[in-house]
Amino acid sequence: MNNINKREISLKRAGELKSRIDDYLQIKDTLKKGTSDEQKNKIAAKKAKILSFFNATEEDWKDWKWQLKNRISDINTLAQLIDLDDNELENIKKVGENYRWAISPYYLSLIDEDKFNAVKLQSLPTGLELVGEGDTDPMGEEFTNPAGSITRRYPDRLIINVTNECAMYCRHCQRRRNISTTDSHKSKETIQESIDYIRNNPEIRDVLITGGDSLALSDNMLDWLLSELRSIPTVEIIRLGSRTLVTMPQRITDNLVNIFKKYHPLYINTHFNHPLEITEESKAACEKLANAGIPLGNQCVLLNGINNDKYVMRLLNQELLKCRVRPYYIFHAKHVIGTTHFNTSIDDGIEIMEYLRGYTSGLAIPTYIVNAPKGKGKTPILPQYLISRGKDSVKIRTWEGEVIDYPNHPSVDIKAMLSNNEK
Repeated sequence: MNNINKREISLKRAGELKSRIDDYLQIKDTLKKGTSDEQKNKIAAKKAKILSFFNATEEDWKDWKWQLKNRISDINTLAQLIDLDDNELENIKKVGENYRWAISPYYLSLIDEDKFNAVKLQSLPTGLELVGEGDTDPMGEEFTNPAGSITRRYPDRLIINVTNECAMYCRHCQRRRNISTTDSHKSKETIQESIDYIRNNPEIRDVLITGGDSLALSDNMLDWLLSELRSIPTVEIIRLGSRTLVTMPQRITDNLVNIFKKYHPLYINTHFNHPLEITEESKAACEKLANAGIPLGNQCVLLNGINNDKYVMRLLNQELLKCRVRPYYIFHAKHVIGTTHFNTSIDDGIEIMEYLRGYTSGLAIPTYIVNAPKGKGKTPILPQYLISRGKDSVKIRTWEGEVIDYPNHPSVDIKAMLSNNEK
């Protein structure tokens, strides 16, 4: 085959590949994202309104303690800052009698006039929270707590739950039973008991600090906790779970980053659910951590009406990579009481995974996870690529749907073969 024919075949194949992405290219620019010029202008206008209301300055806005102190949690303040109709206000009031809500000034600035805005649906109650069934503790965390504030579901790793405080209380929160009516950090004694358990169980090599939001703790408390964990020789990996990069990126200060630098290897998993949440400020927070050598992963939750869309999820994951955040998990939403309106079908998740594999870079493909009930652990859910398996061959399905026979010969004993060759 001459070079001209090879080039013709290559060009034909390139055309086929391009046609497979045409649908996404046609819709991509219509999808809302926080870094678009239109959205940046809306955020700036909403931010100015919020600052004026609080008689605050740009320096106040940049201060995470100001953001936390001025979380909006009453309906009268909220009604003066964003447009809500009477029905929405009434529903927020009713839900507030059962479930706590609060939103940081920063995250509030991301809500636009769209009634079904993805940020709004995640942060402000709707009447749907009072409808439907669910479990208060679907993960069975109350039964996987051997000491302190630990959750242990796996042989070599565990969680320390350090607080119930967050910059914004997600309406889909899996731990809404812990939110209560007031913010409460775990006592130092309880955390110390957790640390002692890890010290006395040397098989624990990986510790996740979460809550609530782990970064709701003070710098001094985080410094102490990380120091204690890093002093345990058998602890290899420390992870922090935090949504502040999304809901209050001002928390990522130079001082906090300098504390983190002392305790490598340190990983942070955050929780972006929609491209609207990736803004210039949240992107800067991610980059500050990445520049400090801290790997970032994203644990997205598949949410009905927010991101159970193959195009939205593809854009989200590609935008995350631009912020140096690796899409890590897509979690199937748990059946938590007050949140079941966010639940999707498993089919939604599989469709999204089908539409990622082959259609975007592997770095942009997370693992789709269903948490088995009562703390039985994460179960990966994948489209079926292995069609059948025989002794000598298997049938596999490619990302384009082509079924191919592939060899399945037994592995050889390479050491025995090498030994025989030497005789």
